[in-house]
Amino acid sequence: MDLTDFGAGAQYIAGRQSRGSGDPFQVVNPADGSVVEEFSLASAGQVDEAVAAARAALPGWAGATPGARSEVLTRLAAVLTDAAADLARVETAQTGKPIKLSTEFDVPGTIDNTAFFAGAARNLEGKAAGEYSGDHTSYVRREAIGVVGSISPWNYPLQMAAWKVLPAIAAGNTIVLKPAELTPLTSLMFARACTLAGVPDGVVNVVTGAGRVAGEHLVAHPDVAMVSFTGSTQVGKRVAELATATVKRTHLELGGKAPFVVFDDADLDAAVHGAVAASLINSGQDCTAATRAYVQRPLYDAFVAGVAELYGAIRLGDPLDPQTDLGPLVSFTHRDRVAGFVERARGYATVVTGGAAPGKGHDGTDLTRGAYYRPTLITGAAQDSEVVQGEIFGPVLVVLPFDGDDEGLRLANDTPYGLAASAWTGNVHRSLRATRELAAGCVWVNDHIPIISEMPHGGYKSSGYGKDMSQYSLDEYTQVKHVMFDTTAVARKDWHRTVFGDR
Repeated sequence: MDLTDFGAGAQYIAGRQSRGSGDPFQVVNPADGSVVEEFSLASAGQVDEAVAAARAALPGWAGATPGARSEVLTRLAAVLTDAAADLARVETAQTGKPIKLSTEFDVPGTIDNTAFFAGAARNLEGKAAGEYSGDHTSYVRREAIGVVGSISPWNYPLQMAAWKVLPAIAAGNTIVLKPAELTPLTSLMFARACTLAGVPDGVVNVVTGAGRVAGEHLVAHPDVAMVSFTGSTQVGKRVAELATATVKRTHLELGGKAPFVVFDDADLDAAVHGAVAASLINSGQDCTAATRAYVQRPLYDAFVAGVAELYGAIRLGDPLDPQTDLGPLVSFTHRDRVAGFVERARGYATVVTGGAAPGKGHDGTDLTRGAYYRPTLITGAAQDSEVVQGEIFGPVLVVLPFDGDDEGLRLANDTPYGLAASAWTGNVHRSLRATRELAAGCVWVNDHIPIISEMPHGGYKSSGYGKDMSQYSLDEYTQVKHVMFDTTAVARKDWHRTVFGDR
């Protein structure tokens, strides 16, 4: 099976790739505007087919032993390893991200995640069996929830597909995944790899369709027992609203506006380099990217100068060129949205560097056909301004000064979001306070962005709830059942008198 053959269509239902019955659609390479693939989107009826396939496969997969599911996931890691080069190439083609990011982060991270859940599948945790009442033996079962409907975003299509699929099927559920229609190709490759690895037909299904059609129908479907969504907070609210009608479990990983807090005893060089990497990863299209740098006043000017200098050295160019640091944004529409934030900010803040689309790349190539945008540094914005409070989702960093520690931490927490944050300091007491008081699901100290399969990823506040990766994620996809056995063999129990009779 050639994982890169998309000629049969962009739907994957019951182990077979097929064409959609909805509107035609094109996957466009944002680096040059060329068409990568053309296909038809899924209709609501095809969502029904996928859910029916997942429901039919559920008893057999949920009834498989944890060891059997683990063996399949171990084979899946091997299949993905063999297809690593193709996965990286297709991921770059559909998203525009630099090939070195696809090759060194997205693909190996996905393979590692698969290997992790192959092990986690055999570790369903619960409280030890015991006689907690004295007259009964109790124990806990973790069982599959059922059919999971998942919606993944366009910024990390392969990794987000894996984050949705792996814990769900490791726990014995079946899944219908709706990837973003802008970037569905590696999600389809992942589903086909599952089949090659021995995942039974119907356990992993992919429907590529529009959010208003396929997405909403999937979320509201009565046979879907759980919904997992990664995307904007605005759309996440709509997902939660639709899910309440059938009392589904929801898992929401939503927007972010991560603060990057630099105290006056921080290693300035490390903070500058960390801010550039953390704000520009994936062209800033990362919900955990550093977007707001709060720098204590003694380091503020030097920090701004250092970031501006490094921003000026960033190499924009062809994403397939291993020398390229920064690729285009995912689409021209999104590039214009990011530019709109910056243009409006010129009225109340200072654009230190960037703030425009480039004409040529680092090697002189013409970039005007792509959705490129220069790394942009903004200062002088007020805390309540749009660029400080709104999720820009592009290569834009806003830097603000602060004086005392109380002020720095207060400003860092002063947004509706709480997905990620970082603190930069050489003082252990400052770092402990920051990790305690920063209201975010992930807090880094003297670094920003790294993630690992063994640790959870998820937010506070308007950044949603639920965890991806780690054992915590596996637990999210299980139902907890308490089982209790009487150990006395006594027909007339003492507690019966509270309902009838006397002692």
